[in-house]
Amino acid sequence: MEFGGDVIALLMGVAFVAGLIDALAGGGGLLTIPALMAAGIPPVNAIATNKLQSSFGTASAVVAFARAGRIDFRRFRWPALGAFVGSVFGAWTLQRLDPAFLSGLIPVLLILMAVYFLLAPRASEEDRHSRLGTTALLLIVSAIGFYDGFFGPGTGSFLATALVALFGMGLVSATAHTKLLNLASNVAALLALIVGGKVLWTLGLLMALSSVLGGQIGAHLAMRVGGKVIRPLLVVMSLLLTAKLLSDPANPVTAFVLRMF
Repeated sequence: MEFGGDVIALLMGVAFVAGLIDALAGGGGLLTIPALMAAGIPPVNAIATNKLQSSFGTASAVVAFARAGRIDFRRFRWPALGAFVGSVFGAWTLQRLDPAFLSGLIPVLLILMAVYFLLAPRASEEDRHSRLGTTALLLIVSAIGFYDGFFGPGTGSFLATALVALFGMGLVSATAHTKLLNLASNVAALLALIVGGKVLWTLGLLMALSSVLGGQIGAHLAMRVGGKVIRPLLVVMSLLLTAKLLSDPANPVTAFVLRMF
């Protein structure tokens, strides 16, 4: 697919904002996926290209946390493998669904993720006793990995919430290990989608540059303002982009609603 310079610049701008928001509150995919689809990119290609650009930011975060000694690679090697395998199956499933079905499903998923980000409670800062064991951790992470391979937005928040609420980790530790697990699922989905020929490489790499820059700025802002103000903004922007997708009469959800009236 070919895009004009204005479209590429706009998508790079969205990737920059998404990278910044990811560092502050998570959920940058809530912006990049609908923006890619609004530019006329088919759903599977949009998700694949988003995986390419988001993997760079996640990898840089893993390196930063690892250098600070925040990641227990030995404890999380099997959960990371579970996230990888689950994500491969998620991406495999994604590529076998009807594109028309995906065009209708994705706006619904985006709305659900926006509501989740709006209502999700703040996580605890303190380490606590784990409620579940290693097997449960492996199964839960694998299931979230499947979701990441299939769609993606909200994966980091789901992982962090699970690690805090079910496995007793403090927010900083949960965030560090979430990045490791998210990197495993991102890379797995990306590889599966590369094999399927779904990645738009030039666009994805340009967006990756913007995403990494936004993430670096967001990391510094996070120490000052945190995600309290950013999260409502993320929800509003996501819903506006979703409304843009649903404004197309050819969208299956829109067409279904119009037939009812």
